[in-house]
Amino acid sequence: MTLLLGPPSSGKTTLMRALTGKPAKNLKVSGKITYCGHEFSEFYPERTSAYVSQYDLHNGEMTVRETMDFSRRCLGIGARYDMLSELARRERNAGIKPDPEIDAFMKATAVEGKETNVITDLILKVLGLDICADIIVGDEMKRGISGGQKKRVTTGEMLTGPAKALFMDEISTGLDSNSTFQIVKYIRQTVHVMNYTVMISLLQPPPETYNLFDDIILLSEGYIVYHGPREDILEFFESVGFRCPERKGVADFLQEVTSRKDQQQYWCHNHEDYHYVSVPEFVQHFKTFHVGQKLQKELQVPYDKSKTHPAALTTQKYGLSSWESLKAVLSREWLLMKRNSFLYIFKFFQLFVLAVLTMTVFFRTKMPSGKFSDNGKFMGALATSLITIMFIGITEMNMTIKKLQVFYKQRDYLFFPGWTFGVATIILKIPFSFLDSFMWTTVTYYVMGFAPAAGRFFSQFLAYFLTHQMAVALFRLLGAILKTMVVANTFGMFAMLLIFLFAGILLPRQDIKHWWIWAYWSSPMTYSNNAISVNEFLATRWAMPNNEANIVAPTIGKAILKYKGYFGGQWGYWLSIGAMIGYTILFNILFLCALTFLSPGGSSNTVVSVSDDGDKEKSTDQEMFDVANGTNEAANRRTQTGMVLPFQPLSLSFNHMNYYVDMPAAMKDQGFTESRLQLLSDISGAFRPGVLTALVGVSGAGKTTLMDVLAGRKTSGTIEGDIKLSGYPKKQETFARVSGYCEQTDIHSPNVTVYESLVYSAWLRLSSEVDDNTRKMFVEEVMSLVELDVLRDALVGLPGVSGLSTEQRKRLTIAVELVANPSIIFMDEPTSGLDARAAAIVMRTVRNTVNTGRTVVCTIHQPSIDIFEAFDELLLLKRGGRVIYAGQLGVQSRVLVEYFEAIPGVPKITEGYNPATWMLEVSSPLAEARLDVDFAEIYANSALYRHNQELIKELSIPPPGYQDLSFPTKYAQNFLNQCMANTWKQFRSYWKNPPYNAMRYLMTILYGLVFGSVFWRMGKNVKSEQELQNLLGATYAAVFFLGSANLLSSVPVFSIERTVFYREKAAGMFSPLSYSFAVTVVELVYSIAQGILYTIPLYSMIGYEWKADKFFYFMFFLTCSFLYFSLFGAMLVTCTPSAMLASIVVSFSLTGWNIFAGFLVPRPALPIWWRWFYWCNPVSWTIYGVTASQFGDVGRNVTATGNAGTVVVKEFLEQNLGMKHDFLGYVVLAHFGYILLFVFLFAYGTKALNFQKR
Repeated sequence: MTLLLGPPSSGKTTLMRALTGKPAKNLKVSGKITYCGHEFSEFYPERTSAYVSQYDLHNGEMTVRETMDFSRRCLGIGARYDMLSELARRERNAGIKPDPEIDAFMKATAVEGKETNVITDLILKVLGLDICADIIVGDEMKRGISGGQKKRVTTGEMLTGPAKALFMDEISTGLDSNSTFQIVKYIRQTVHVMNYTVMISLLQPPPETYNLFDDIILLSEGYIVYHGPREDILEFFESVGFRCPERKGVADFLQEVTSRKDQQQYWCHNHEDYHYVSVPEFVQHFKTFHVGQKLQKELQVPYDKSKTHPAALTTQKYGLSSWESLKAVLSREWLLMKRNSFLYIFKFFQLFVLAVLTMTVFFRTKMPSGKFSDNGKFMGALATSLITIMFIGITEMNMTIKKLQVFYKQRDYLFFPGWTFGVATIILKIPFSFLDSFMWTTVTYYVMGFAPAAGRFFSQFLAYFLTHQMAVALFRLLGAILKTMVVANTFGMFAMLLIFLFAGILLPRQDIKHWWIWAYWSSPMTYSNNAISVNEFLATRWAMPNNEANIVAPTIGKAILKYKGYFGGQWGYWLSIGAMIGYTILFNILFLCALTFLSPGGSSNTVVSVSDDGDKEKSTDQEMFDVANGTNEAANRRTQTGMVLPFQPLSLSFNHMNYYVDMPAAMKDQGFTESRLQLLSDISGAFRPGVLTALVGVSGAGKTTLMDVLAGRKTSGTIEGDIKLSGYPKKQETFARVSGYCEQTDIHSPNVTVYESLVYSAWLRLSSEVDDNTRKMFVEEVMSLVELDVLRDALVGLPGVSGLSTEQRKRLTIAVELVANPSIIFMDEPTSGLDARAAAIVMRTVRNTVNTGRTVVCTIHQPSIDIFEAFDELLLLKRGGRVIYAGQLGVQSRVLVEYFEAIPGVPKITEGYNPATWMLEVSSPLAEARLDVDFAEIYANSALYRHNQELIKELSIPPPGYQDLSFPTKYAQNFLNQCMANTWKQFRSYWKNPPYNAMRYLMTILYGLVFGSVFWRMGKNVKSEQELQNLLGATYAAVFFLGSANLLSSVPVFSIERTVFYREKAAGMFSPLSYSFAVTVVELVYSIAQGILYTIPLYSMIGYEWKADKFFYFMFFLTCSFLYFSLFGAMLVTCTPSAMLASIVVSFSLTGWNIFAGFLVPRPALPIWWRWFYWCNPVSWTIYGVTASQFGDVGRNVTATGNAGTVVVKEFLEQNLGMKHDFLGYVVLAHFGYILLFVFLFAYGTKALNFQKR
């Protein structure tokens, strides 16, 4: 069993992926990898080995057991069945009767394709997941298992398979050292008993876990520095001149010894001056070391292939047959659909509401039929139905994207062929298409007055069903190709526009320019539109003789079809049905190809060149050496350099703290009768300036809860007890100004640089008396303190996707709080998820902060010896939120150790053992039960507790000359400065967000050019009523589709920023109104630019009249529409609990706005009971404004439809559309009104609503 160690970016994951046949697609790989002498071309390395990723990608809706059962089912049984057959044969020949229990177990493990298996139960037990086996995994939307349990599910998923070579990447993140030890111990037994080959990389392996490994590989800068037995590695480094100190974990030493910053402290050749030994030099030394020479000799002798058992290497690509794979994926997808049943029911209900709404708009009593002039309303009703059916398909795109990450992982690990997932998705969505289409047709058909014949009813249903299937297939395909929400929403809307624009609804076929006619025949919606139109207008009630002189057709129905450019016979219906089936099949085949061949998008991390400033290196090296050895030299040096800004040192004391929440429903179901659940019980303590306090406890002990209570971050529950700040009662408004809180999750705006993040925080949190120059100097000093200098211009990015690494992000979190110049800092798990060296850097930052005289408290999760001993004091909690120790650690933790060793029955600590690990082991619930003691009671009756009470009493009295904290204003900066700072940040964030804004502008130009070329010169000389209708269609599409694209793409962007806003609001950085102001200003500027980009090409290409008032009206109304669409998105995000719910409301709103926009049904034609909705619809005001400003004052005659002669343009607008030029002033006011309404609701949401639960 091999341990893979190395600092960040040394190539651990790259090496593991290469060894398992999964190198990143963009990497060029040279050299040769063999398994038992066989090259990758001779077998499937992805199936022979199992790679456990460091990323936890799972379906949040599935339980732990279901997740592992699925992976075991897909990975198959390997050679277990053949082995069992051979064993049974040998037992029969030797006359051996097998043990019945062992025989039953082996037979159970060798059965293929079953939904459940005994192997799953075994792995669940080993990994300690049996207690949460039936709890869902959970995600950001659904509460599930903890992060540590999720990491174990990732490991267990691959352990259930038959692979005998395991490569496990950072499997200990989020686990305490005892859990890590137990899991690695089980794997070690498996390796030695079952002859497995295992390589594991760990971040901060404690000594007891490190000692379980046989071999060590040390990677640095992409080189293997050492590969050989664990026992020889310290000898190798001593031969080069470096020795591991006594109280230092060997793994921590190994990760730091190759680093320029940390190397000097381990130099042991006292007779020689230290010189930096580079990684290539280490590699050369290893080649001459006896272990390296032995390795070279072994590699020179080829492995004898004949010794390999045929079953050792897997030559089958998948664990199951294609049919069995499809069955497995089908059952999994059906399970996920059942778990998401609320979403499907909600969508169905939403469609039902829209059907009822549409039905009441086109009520049959208002729908006369039989005359040529009656076609308008029926065409509107059919188009509305068609657009709605198409539009609800767009949610399929988001649902596909949500599943892609897990799908790519499972496809690349050869769980199943990519096409099986696609086929399962396609099959399972057919019943939903059937239900949606049938419900829509049933609700609307007869009430809206379509042709009363059963055959035509079912024909319309078939057309809608195939349209829905085609739309779902198209958007599913777009989701699989585009992969990200922002880009997919933008292009999805563009695809919707193109399909709709050329469907013959906005423009009859004969009016489409000859250079675009191919697009008419290519649009799937053309055939949907033809099918439902032919089905309606060939009915007997439209069969009266045609009396339209300018249209040659035998019946009115055929005259209408000819006038609109549709197919003229029943054959047209069946041709359209065939085309829709063809498109559905085509989109589904392309979807299957995309799933099979496309690779997942890679992540991009920040790469910066590290400066080689020797003096600086030396100073930080020396400091870490001082921190590790518990001296105060670092403090003295820091104090001498001084801080740019003075601050007031403050102590925080708290006495008899209790915290209660409402009893969870699940616990009530289990028989708990109390109305409240107590999470903190009678906690007392004190934090002082210049003292670094560790808050430690097992998972669920209440560490973060206590910190949230003391920092005033809780949004629910009941708090009891006294909290004093330097002797005065704590007031949250003033406390927020002098405290900093580093959350465990590093939440930052992704599209600004490190330097900009810090300048922004300093700008808003430092006093307005601090001038710009001093503020910038202070930011520079903090950057130097936390070693972010070289990253100053790096984009922050999104965690795990782009930008800063976990450790860099953690340091940024600390720096963002430090630039506020706080007196008290709370840090929640500052070293969680970091490797030993990164944790040391973060702890150096924390120690430096304390040495400036600040009060610092950290929760810490199973620290190593040197990290633990960097703390001065400890507050230890047990489960249930009770204190079992509060006091000094002492040199080498002697004070702590002596306290626990004095308790009868507690075993003595062994030499070199980690005091933190020992302390948690001897005070665990198991140890309490064994000794029959309560450590909390022992502490409450101890001299230490009485001493702490005296200290709390002393700190509860204000020191002489100290005044109670008070500030003249609630925030550090006045409202104007808050607005300026927020606007400054928003502009920088928008500028560095190309997927949102560059894409927005690119699509704006594209939309403008498409519309301009489709409606080329149509506004130049309008001669007929139909041309006016075409221009109305152009206006409707120009406003609605680009505005909708703005809205859809804004929701994910605002959702990411909302989490950052919640953190900044809790820190008391600014008034929420200043944030709303900044977002509105930046959106206004970008909307104006978008309006100009759109108006100039579109206005000139369509050929509208070149008059200043008409041009500026056109630009004003379009710009306002872009702005209110974006602000509506911002408002929805702040007023709804999740982005998914916001997206559902968006699709519902857009459908409603579409129906009542005044194009599909003009206002005069609306039933009286729906006209209010027209006036409540912002889109209808924009279409009114654009149309009335362009044609409301035109007095020339145009040819009327049918035999009506001519009609004056402005009269046609008034009579048919209800639009007057004189009303434009009110339309302008309405636009201002809608923008202000959405701004007000957005501001209200930011100020009054908080969906964060703490």
